[in-house]
Amino acid sequence: MLPFYKPSYDPDTVKALDEVLQSGWLTTGARTKEFEKQLTAYCGNKNTICVSAATTGLELMLRWFGVGDGDEVILPAYTYSATANVIIHCGAKPVFVDSGPDFNLSMKEVEKAITSATKVIMPVDFAGLPCDYDSLNELVARDDLVAMWESKNEIQEHLGRILILSDSAHSFGGTYKGKTVGSLTDISVFSFHAVKNLTTGEGGAIALNLNSKFDNKAIYNSLNTNSLHGQTKDALAKTKNGEWRYDVVNAGYKCNMTDIQAAIGLVELAKYEKHTLVKRKAIFDYYTKAFEKLEWAEVPEYSSEYRTSSCHIYPLRIRGIEEMQRDLIIERIFSRKVAVNVHFQLVPMMSFYKGLGYTPESYPVAFDNYTREITLPVYTDLSESDMDKVIAAVTESVLEELVVNA
Repeated sequence: MLPFYKPSYDPDTVKALDEVLQSGWLTTGARTKEFEKQLTAYCGNKNTICVSAATTGLELMLRWFGVGDGDEVILPAYTYSATANVIIHCGAKPVFVDSGPDFNLSMKEVEKAITSATKVIMPVDFAGLPCDYDSLNELVARDDLVAMWESKNEIQEHLGRILILSDSAHSFGGTYKGKTVGSLTDISVFSFHAVKNLTTGEGGAIALNLNSKFDNKAIYNSLNTNSLHGQTKDALAKTKNGEWRYDVVNAGYKCNMTDIQAAIGLVELAKYEKHTLVKRKAIFDYYTKAFEKLEWAEVPEYSSEYRTSSCHIYPLRIRGIEEMQRDLIIERIFSRKVAVNVHFQLVPMMSFYKGLGYTPESYPVAFDNYTREITLPVYTDLSESDMDKVIAAVTESVLEELVVNA
């Protein structure tokens, strides 16, 4: 069976991990701080803090902004449940919006969804393709929406408008109008989960890029405290002579990154631009060359004159089919010893969110995209013969299904 995902390691990763283990320091330390600095340099934002996951990063920022009961957060219906779950955790209301043809949220639907209760918009860079950030940034700065804004705390008053908090879990390394994801809006949150382009096994990072009204370094310092139980000193700081005493200034969380994770991340980052992104784009190009000539295949957008994807996942859509047919096609592909996936089931399809009154039919473009989507394998060890096997399995399976239903 050709796997859907396969991790890739090299001797440098093993060496970096051995150095961490031999150092006697495993938790947040010098390697994590170095990783943060290098991430900031790569993305071009103002400050970056590493955390335990993108999910914890998103929730940390919602809570920093004071999102809670009575507030609304706009997000796409087409995303993973984590994007919505963090809103629920904060006691706020998720306001789902429909997608455009590129899978990302529809700007028209975002504008229609804004109310005086809207505190945050959470775009999702689906598959690694950046959203239309100029339009989002311009929208929240529009005079009529600024006049509608109702602040509930000092931070919200200071910003004076809706916050853009990007779920950039897929898009590390993507670009938009010559700028790298992480520097495109107020705050972006990355995932370094095992299946992501750049992995630390588990982990994530918050890219702070707030405007000049804010001291991003001071926010970074406060997030360090909030990510460690509200404790004013981390373990490394307390090792210095006479520095054992600390304070707890709030009931914070436990979501810091470790040096073990950061060591992996530093190796991954060093090869990311010249190896990882190049290989992943080559895979996307190979698939696209094979499928774009087929009438039934709808290939994804991943490169244009103003934006480039990080090429995280390849979401192929099959024209003219329904959800049940898509599921049968997937079964046929698996029978040919190729593993594929679906990204994503809409959040409003899930039992918990159905129980809150959401329905997938309310988001027709997103639902249509979901019913016809099959995610193909993309990882750096994928060979041309592997890709040929994927292409053959998908093509034969689709044609079989189309003949049966002709």
